[in-house]
Amino acid sequence: MKKIYYLSTCDTCKKILSSINTEGFELIDIKKNPLSESDLDLLKDLVGSYEKLFSKRAQLYKKLNLKEKNLTEQDYKKYLLEHYTFLQRPVLVDNDFISVGSSVKAKESLVNRYGIS
Repeated sequence: MKKIYYLSTCDTCKKILSSINTEGFELIDIKKNPLSESDLDLLKDLVGSYEKLFSKRAQLYKKLNLKEKNLTEQDYKKYLLEHYTFLQRPVLVDNDFISVGSSVKAKESLVNRYGIS
């Protein structure tokens, strides 16, 4: 499976996508095509938890005051399925390789694998 989950209005996603060869990848704009439960479960299996896929920088996270709540894995899953903004992005899946978000560590994994800058 070769998929990239991204947000077409996100400048960081655009920059990363323009830096790698996306040929052979299915590009999925999560605003137009929200994550299915089966896709989310597969991503969770690759990274180990729903929390690792969850963006705590999302404006909706702050607006709903979720920081003050003790969220469970099922809560993270519920929010990820309810609104696209909660998914860290981009998420690149290349068979058993996965890169989540745009952190320094995520960018380093992409550089090491795909040679982007």
